[in-house]
Amino acid sequence: MKSFQIPELYQSSIIGGIKEIRRFRDKLKKDFTPTVLDFGSVRFLISRHFGFCYGVENAVEIAYKTIENNPNKRIFLLSEMIHNPDVNADLLSRGVKFIMDTSGTQLIPWHTLTADDVVIVPAFGTTLEIQQRLSHIGINAYQYDTTCPFVEKVWNRASAIGQKDYTIVVHGKPAHEETRATFSHAKQNAPTIVVKDMKQTIELAKYITGEKPAKDFYTEFQGQYSEGFDIEKDLTRIGVVNQTTMLASDTQAIADYLKQIMKAKYHVEGTDITAYFADTRDTLCYATNDNQSATYGLLEKEADLAIVAGGYNSSNTSHLVELCEQKLPTYFISSAEKILANNLISHFDLHQKVEKVTEDFLPQKEVSTIMLTCGASCPDAVVEAILLRLLSFFPDARKVEDVIASL
Repeated sequence: MKSFQIPELYQSSIIGGIKEIRRFRDKLKKDFTPTVLDFGSVRFLISRHFGFCYGVENAVEIAYKTIENNPNKRIFLLSEMIHNPDVNADLLSRGVKFIMDTSGTQLIPWHTLTADDVVIVPAFGTTLEIQQRLSHIGINAYQYDTTCPFVEKVWNRASAIGQKDYTIVVHGKPAHEETRATFSHAKQNAPTIVVKDMKQTIELAKYITGEKPAKDFYTEFQGQYSEGFDIEKDLTRIGVVNQTTMLASDTQAIADYLKQIMKAKYHVEGTDITAYFADTRDTLCYATNDNQSATYGLLEKEADLAIVAGGYNSSNTSHLVELCEQKLPTYFISSAEKILANNLISHFDLHQKVEKVTEDFLPQKEVSTIMLTCGASCPDAVVEAILLRLLSFFPDARKVEDVIASL
């Protein structure tokens, strides 16, 4: 796999060293057990896979090279390049401006852009409508395009099934940049609808079976279906693709559920359902699969708490949090600065969508065990800072270099 030039401020000799040791010992990436760092008074269980993935490294490299190669030009990002506050803040500090925020709200009017401006497409990709808008301004949307190749893989899959007269069902968060981009590309080839979870999928199925009146569909799924969507004919042949950062188990469950609905409706015997349901196979990216598998491996061990690092609007990170909090106290933080003291942590509550402060998050015991992981857009430097911050609360802990040397 291609290697990228990542700015030093995002690198970590400690975390990078751990990753290199695991890569050397497990070249086929089949061992999902965590790395154990035993400092005596505290033990860390470090997830087998985490941090910058191929798509993120590609986007980071392109963005920083673009800044370096265009010193006298105005440089814009369509929106956050990746969902990490440190990376986005650093880009802003270098003069890059965001045209939209992460939800699509316009920050810089289109009419203020000129053909001489540089516009970087984020790793999530963008819509065909925005590409056309840039083209009308005279800006080549593909010149500084950091769209992740695994996102493009989903677009290609959607195109392929759309050309075979299937309606495309996108499993994703409707407001997420990647889902908006995938929806835009998919609807060029076929009728398209977005479902955000199994609950919505079950309601969609009721329209397929006729359990719900067709007229209610357009209100219930408002903003989530393509123009001209015909509920009477556009749900007779369907195929499922996804936002690449969703939980693999959720996407599979949605696809399996809809497949069974189609089999029951059309009285299909046996396994061949291709007349009504497309075989799209899994379209999650490798990093999402690896990180989720590594988190399952992490959770097979016992620990007192889990720390998950990443941007609060990061989809793939939020799913790691969801997995961890099913088993043990889990704290979702964006940086080491959120660890306010040895008994105080400021963390994000996924369910209430607010940041809250928890006291006494570290257990009072002879040896504490802490799970540590992060999302695909979180730099190794952030994970290192969190590790060292937590270690500072254990004055009798062994030295880092001694622990790493013993791996």
